[in-house]
Amino acid sequence: MPATARPRSRELSPSTGAHAAALATLEAWEAGTQDQARLRDEYVVHLRARPDGLLRACTPDHLTAGAVVLSPDLDAVLLNLHRRARRWFAFGGHYEPDDASLLAAALREATEESGLPGLLLDPQPVHLDSHAVDFCQPGRTVRHLDVRYAALAPRDTDHHVSEESLDVRWWPVTALPELEDEMVTLIALAISRLQSAAPSSLAPQE
Repeated sequence: MPATARPRSRELSPSTGAHAAALATLEAWEAGTQDQARLRDEYVVHLRARPDGLLRACTPDHLTAGAVVLSPDLDAVLLNLHRRARRWFAFGGHYEPDDASLLAAALREATEESGLPGLLLDPQPVHLDSHAVDFCQPGRTVRHLDVRYAALAPRDTDHHVSEESLDVRWWPVTALPELEDEMVTLIALAISRLQSAAPSSLAPQE
């Protein structure tokens, strides 16, 4: 078994539904690096300890989900200038009670924030990132345990700017704006994943 693979736990999940689906997704996920494996294990421990671990109300940590959106030819990435952080990011946000899974949450967030219908997501996470956020809840710093997916944009559709963003813009992957290192890593991983994905494996997820 690879060093970064995690054997599935035989313990019962503390809850059902989306929480159990998130736990199963992370337990089955084979991370590409030791650092990603460490984060995956932290997420699993969090979910097993907190039946409310997907919810915004869970503090100081809760899971979030999102997607990096690439052009059909994989030569450009659609990023948003986050209204509060004032930095360029991929799309993402909080899980909502109607979301059946992390994948569904990622699709909803990417669709709402980009305005692009018909996004095609790879069903497996492509990257994890844990980071502190001081604008999520008034007067409190929380930690987002983010689960990111790779998404392919449809051809010939226009994006829009949502209330979450100051701007939404396509950037050539060879001429990116100033980004945090983990965002550059995410884009590279998403391109690699979508290059190798079978077209039939990419489908709108409910």
